[in-house]
Amino acid sequence: MSLDWTEKYRPRSLKDVLGNPGPVSDLRAWAESWDKGIPKKRAVVLIGTPGVGKTTCAEALANEYGWGLIEMNASDQRTGEAIRSVALRGAYSNTFSDSGEYLNTKDGGRKLIILDEADSLFGNADRGAVPVIAELIKQTKQPVILIVNDFYGLSRKSSAIKTDTLQLTFKNPPTSTIVKALKRICISEKVDITDGALENIAKNSNGDIRAAVRDLESLALGKSKVTVEDTEELSGRIVKKNMYDLMKVIFWNADAIKSREMVRDIDEDPNMVMLWVDENLPRQYIDRGDLYRGYGKLSKADIFLGRVNRRQYYGMWSYALDMMTSGVCVARMTNKKSSDWFKNPAYLTKLSRSKGIRQTKDVVCQKLADHLHTSTKRVALDVLPPLRLMLEKDPELRAMLVRDADLDADDLAFLLNSKVDSAEVKDALNEAMSMKEKRIHPKGHNSEEKAEDVPKEEKPQPKKGQKSLFEF
Repeated sequence: MSLDWTEKYRPRSLKDVLGNPGPVSDLRAWAESWDKGIPKKRAVVLIGTPGVGKTTCAEALANEYGWGLIEMNASDQRTGEAIRSVALRGAYSNTFSDSGEYLNTKDGGRKLIILDEADSLFGNADRGAVPVIAELIKQTKQPVILIVNDFYGLSRKSSAIKTDTLQLTFKNPPTSTIVKALKRICISEKVDITDGALENIAKNSNGDIRAAVRDLESLALGKSKVTVEDTEELSGRIVKKNMYDLMKVIFWNADAIKSREMVRDIDEDPNMVMLWVDENLPRQYIDRGDLYRGYGKLSKADIFLGRVNRRQYYGMWSYALDMMTSGVCVARMTNKKSSDWFKNPAYLTKLSRSKGIRQTKDVVCQKLADHLHTSTKRVALDVLPPLRLMLEKDPELRAMLVRDADLDADDLAFLLNSKVDSAEVKDALNEAMSMKEKRIHPKGHNSEEKAEDVPKEEKPQPKKGQKSLFEF
């Protein structure tokens, strides 16, 4: 069975990595600094959208320098204990061989520790991971690379991730760079393809090199020649690209008919389209009258969406889409418009970033509800607000709550609105541990007390003579 082209033509060294020459050069300099000892920044964070080449770059680095790999991604269990047993153990003076044996660093060489999708640490499955990652960043004796799409989503959980790492941002390569890469593959695979077809494949990928290679392979297999007509069957892969095109037609072209036709081609949920229009309407319509009329049309679209939710009659989606596209188009009666680029809906961004917080809140409410013998709803509404104020002022209460409600670092950090590696969180956890030990081994208790020093319980001596009725 032949290899997938994305694997077959994966870069084997940093010089083969497409685009992003600045971050690649900085990554090489960081790798070379390990030859002189442990550098000040022991970990690197590679930031960028999916498919831009972050993981490929990390693996090419390891291959070029002859480093072994310890890799954990979202499909692995990444609790604090799992990371401690796999990544953290391999990050100290000893390391792993390919057969799983422990070797000294001087014998086994460097091992590159990769935590892929490190910003996707949510829920109970990944609980306790962030403190261990912070410890890994500070104490590792092996190079570490964290790969993230949203750096803010990870750095807000721990200050060490922001201050003790080298951050490198990868951007989508230009279309011309992707075309050159596809040409090299076509020459190697002896694929006859026109320049226009290569251009279309590269544009359709929207900067995703991996997607472009897969599209090329799917079109080339079983054909003697790939033409522009063959690439027309490729559809836009990323919804954002199409949404940007729709925003251009609505706000810049003011073409009511074309906007209505395009929204049908996109086939996106009307609620999502409304979020995009709502986000960009006040940015694009700078005239007050245009803005007033635009929001009037958008409010009518919202009324239709509300009726769909109540009556489950989805035929009204058509009226809602008409109002939020064509209606907003015709609402602008002046030539005043902004040239600012369109924004993603802030609501979706905030929802994504708060996912971990909402999951932690659910866990905390459940633990407190069990401890207080009440409902999670009562805890969320009536207990959390005053409890947070009390915990802020009373360190002893923090330790007691950690001990009695079995809270961990993530839970307490949420209640204190702090980071998991902050001083107040660490102090409370240590004090709670001390309280538990005192409860198990009270002061003055001597477990080695001799048996003869313990007074024996005197057994009652049986009375002589006939027993009375009460003795029976």
